[in-house]
Amino acid sequence: MPPVVYATLFLFSVVLTVIYVFKWQRHYNVNITVIFTLLPVVDLAYLMYSLSKDFQSAIISMKAIYLGGAFLPFFFMLAIFELCQVKINRVIRTIGMIVNSLLYGCVLTVTYLPWFYKSVRLAMLPDNRIILVKEYALPHTIFYAVLFLYHILSIGVIIYTIHKRVQIPKSVLYQMLSVEVLSFGVYLFGRLFIKDVEITPILYALNQFVYLMIVDRMSLYRTSDIVIATMVEHSEMGFITFDYRLRYLGSNDTAKTIIPALETLSVDQSILDSPAFKDNVLQWIGDFIDDNAFDKSVFRIYDPEDEENDRIYNITVDYLYDGSRKRGYQVFIEDDTKDQKYIKLIDKYNTELEKEVESKTQKLVDMHNNLILSMATMVESRDNSTGGHIRRTSVCVRMLVDEILKDNALGLTEDFCEDLVKAAPMHDLGKIAVDDAVLRKPGRFTEEEFNEMKKHAAEGARIVHEILKDTDDVQFHIVAENVAHYHHERWDGSGYPDGLKGEEIPIEARIMAIADVYDALVSKRVYKESMSFEEADRIIMDGMGRHFDERLKPYYIKARPRLEEYYESVEGGRKDEINTN
Repeated sequence: MPPVVYATLFLFSVVLTVIYVFKWQRHYNVNITVIFTLLPVVDLAYLMYSLSKDFQSAIISMKAIYLGGAFLPFFFMLAIFELCQVKINRVIRTIGMIVNSLLYGCVLTVTYLPWFYKSVRLAMLPDNRIILVKEYALPHTIFYAVLFLYHILSIGVIIYTIHKRVQIPKSVLYQMLSVEVLSFGVYLFGRLFIKDVEITPILYALNQFVYLMIVDRMSLYRTSDIVIATMVEHSEMGFITFDYRLRYLGSNDTAKTIIPALETLSVDQSILDSPAFKDNVLQWIGDFIDDNAFDKSVFRIYDPEDEENDRIYNITVDYLYDGSRKRGYQVFIEDDTKDQKYIKLIDKYNTELEKEVESKTQKLVDMHNNLILSMATMVESRDNSTGGHIRRTSVCVRMLVDEILKDNALGLTEDFCEDLVKAAPMHDLGKIAVDDAVLRKPGRFTEEEFNEMKKHAAEGARIVHEILKDTDDVQFHIVAENVAHYHHERWDGSGYPDGLKGEEIPIEARIMAIADVYDALVSKRVYKESMSFEEADRIIMDGMGRHFDERLKPYYIKARPRLEEYYESVEGGRKDEINTN
């Protein structure tokens, strides 16, 4: 071919390489980068060969041409394997490189040793161009055999990839297959049918053009690399990297905005002695090193003029990896201000909501308790003999459980004791079912009347059950029902309505029994005068183990001074109230 064709191919190759450099990204196939570097050199060698005027310049150009022949097919094969996602063992790659280097070493012996060419001489073509006439030696045959092997392997792996339906665009595979088959055909048959015309530069130009389109297309399919590059360039997350000696490697603009001191750092500059990083980056990495694990912390930037402009960042530190090797540290800074403020707002709302619910709940509880107390008072108003009884017995129960909770030997919880105090006013609700003639009788009952009165315990349990059957507070329901039902049972089994004995009687009813009897003793009734504290105390103490649970004795003794003080305070009512005391 005339020199102008070679010159055109050389310029075309240079333009394609410039385009490749302009479009180059770090995830591009390194083998293709080598190809685009070598091709302009080889095309220039073809141009120089076509312009040679003497034997020496022709030999030098020819040796440069073989630089492409010895290495380009090898790198094309490696590129094809990588694009097809087929791995080549490192040892095999090394052996291939050694073989190519040895073959090219033989090329370099031309004119010195008969290893690659047995002989070589200069000849003149009819158009006055000169060529080298060669007599090939064995290494030259091996050279072609190796090229043949590279092409066969390349074609084979492309066909394999098409057959296995690997996630690679079919258009890319067919493009690679086309140029590889064409190149293989030229190597195999070109020497036989094409004389005195070097078609290899044209093939190189075609390959370079096709592979430029391939790498541009394939870069779109490197999803992870594209996403990472996009995140680094445009993400609101800051990135900072350091080596193991805490020398600065780089950061993105977001990180520099958050930590302005990064703007003054130079690559490879250590931050160990920099005060600007003492309370942030150095502390984060130090914590990570101490924990030797994935670490997170919070970084806050305060605005002294407006708290609303404060910024809150989540800090994550991890190792910096080069493949599988740990090479240093990477710091990720993520703006979490919106989420933190939202969480703070939600917390504030929840706190206010909890207070509101607690307030509403307390109002409902108070209303519930007042309704119960009102019902008990209404029932009590029908009884000429027990006025103020529910209020006084509730106070007595409170004093008893206060002493019980001090040592808690009985294992009662505070919630249980509170439920007992709330249930105390309900213990005589069953009297609503007792006939007025019996309930309001101004004197002692006959046996028949007393049997009628006894019905109030079981009836009270029934009424309490109906009142509280839909409540969510199951424990209060049980306590209130037991207090109403069993507060007249006795430890020795002589009580009513069921004649329960000992621990068969619920503990809440046993406590209620002491308060109920004590109030009956020290309070004036229509059928008796109030009893002195000493006499009432003697009766209560004598009843321990018979009427009352003896385990409650120490708590009654401890509560007695308070009980007497309380009844002293209502002494006027004990003496002066006509219907109740």
